[in-house]
Amino acid sequence: MKITIGQKYDAEMILVFKGKGSEDHENILSRLSEKNLFKGEEGEVFSLVNMETGRSQIFLGIGEEDQADEEILRLAAFKGAKELSRLKISEASVKLTKLPNLCYRKSTKAFAEGLYHAEYRFDQYLSKKQEFSLAEVSFDLLPGKEEKVLPGLKEIEHLMDGIFLTRNLINEPAISLTPEVLAQAAKSELEPLGIEVEILDRAECEALGMKAFLAVAKGSTNEPRGIIMRYRGGNDEAPVGLVGKGVTFDTGGYSIKPGPSMITMNGDMGGSGAVIGAMKAIALNKLEKNVTAVVLATDNMISGDAFVPGDIIGSMAGKTIEIHTTDAEGRLTLADAVYYIIKKEGVKEVVDVATLTGACVVALGEFNTGAFTNNEELLGKIRAAAKEAGEPVWQLPLSKEYHKLIKGDRGDLKNSGGRWGGASTAAAFIEAFVEDTPWVHLDIAGTSDIAGARGYLPKGATGMPVKTLYYYVKGENKGGC
Repeated sequence: MKITIGQKYDAEMILVFKGKGSEDHENILSRLSEKNLFKGEEGEVFSLVNMETGRSQIFLGIGEEDQADEEILRLAAFKGAKELSRLKISEASVKLTKLPNLCYRKSTKAFAEGLYHAEYRFDQYLSKKQEFSLAEVSFDLLPGKEEKVLPGLKEIEHLMDGIFLTRNLINEPAISLTPEVLAQAAKSELEPLGIEVEILDRAECEALGMKAFLAVAKGSTNEPRGIIMRYRGGNDEAPVGLVGKGVTFDTGGYSIKPGPSMITMNGDMGGSGAVIGAMKAIALNKLEKNVTAVVLATDNMISGDAFVPGDIIGSMAGKTIEIHTTDAEGRLTLADAVYYIIKKEGVKEVVDVATLTGACVVALGEFNTGAFTNNEELLGKIRAAAKEAGEPVWQLPLSKEYHKLIKGDRGDLKNSGGRWGGASTAAAFIEAFVEDTPWVHLDIAGTSDIAGARGYLPKGATGMPVKTLYYYVKGENKGGC
């Protein structure tokens, strides 16, 4: 689907506030309201199709005028695009007016984003493909606003490219997305955009002393891979660091998961998918920043070589770790990844992203990403980026009590602090390897992959938090409204 400017088509999407019609459609909207067919409630959709003239009007409710925000516009556009596709309409127009209390540039971007969300489908394994008929939407912009709006529309197009890449990687089954395939996907997607992608094999990871990561990889016949991605769009300043958990399938190891809990474990590399997608969006939009991203990719399997509960393993940082459960494997890979990116890549701050704990899902459900930090200023940047993105984050505690729970008896640390406070003890474990570097940990176990479609987010991989990472790297928005 493409977005154009200015063309007029017989099919039109019309934004309607609750209880307030436009002059052009006042009579129609009054009759629809009288018959309780359409009142302009948030998320409402009503279609009028004239078979003789070919004219179609798709009314989109956006609720109370003073409550409208970018998230409501995303959902309205998504529903409008889905309705047009259902009606087999390929071209449509929409008049985008200035909404109260909203930046025109941002609201136009939000509407475009909703349209793009509507066309996503993961259907390569279906014998009957899912059709999407809408091919073009033309924006009727306010006079004189093109100069500010057009760059934003191109930005959101590129950002959605990154989100769709993330979704595709996460939705791909483990049988076809091994650590090596994930590494090659990063290389093929990012190198043409000017990102340097270095792939580390097992021997190179061993030479670096990545003992925690390689302990997880011991049980698998699939070879582990380190994926180092370097984007240089700024001056000589130190890069910011992104780390993504890259467990391409998690059985739980010898602390084996129940069967039903394993069905979606191909998505346990959601953090790596988000980081790779964010790097694509960053490069496509040519952000003038330096960014390094690291993924240590493996799966967590059972074999005669696999690590087991009671083992004591090493780490790149030199700290020893008691294994209390092999199902707390992601934090082991992240320990080496964050230590590597700080010590070897020289990042000035680091954000790690991981589908890390069921405890975070218990606490926050599928609606908020859990956030932990050793630096409130850095977390403030993430909060601002998440608000811009429409991807809610919620800070969870990381006090000294949680660090006490992961103190080892026979080794320096243990990889599980027990049943209670599991999201916080997992974050405390990672924090032990970042030392004094400003750091934020995002636990996306609930938000990366959802059980059912919600709003404009599809069932399965959502693409979160690609937008948050992108806007964090981009920094303060000075585009104006």
